[in-house]
Amino acid sequence: MAIALFFVASVNIHAQESSMEALIGQSLAKKQATAESVVNCVAELKRIDAMFPDSVQPKYQIALTCLEFSVTNPRAPQTESLMKEAEQAIEQMKKLKDADESDIYTLHGFLYMTLIVQDPAINGQRYYMDVMEDYEKALRINPDNELAKQLQQAFMDGMRQATGG
Repeated sequence: MAIALFFVASVNIHAQESSMEALIGQSLAKKQATAESVVNCVAELKRIDAMFPDSVQPKYQIALTCLEFSVTNPRAPQTESLMKEAEQAIEQMKKLKDADESDIYTLHGFLYMTLIVQDPAINGQRYYMDVMEDYEKALRINPDNELAKQLQQAFMDGMRQATGG
């Protein structure tokens, strides 16, 4: 009886994870580069997060989606609210025991990087070291974190370009 219960519970958990991943995939597949599309995608991801409150992945995708739009559209009217959404999602991730610390540092560095893109003159000096430290911590924890590597390289390239070096 105990073995049967264990088997049913593990199958149920796997089915929930599969359905969550499928829902996330469907939401992300609809996302386009427009502000309206991104806002709708984030709303869908938030509904998925409400369905699976103890899961990291919806929160990660919310933060990433918000930051990707915000860094490429720093002056868009939606950017401020999306930045707040990203920050909240990152803070929620920090509270979950299953959250990958490397991912949290990566997203946190991306948040600071986006703030720099929004206002380089003021935020560049303020957040430069935070971005560098967050990406370094992320890569120290997980040297194979591709997003951290890509963002660190993009940041370094952007800083070289901005400083003419």
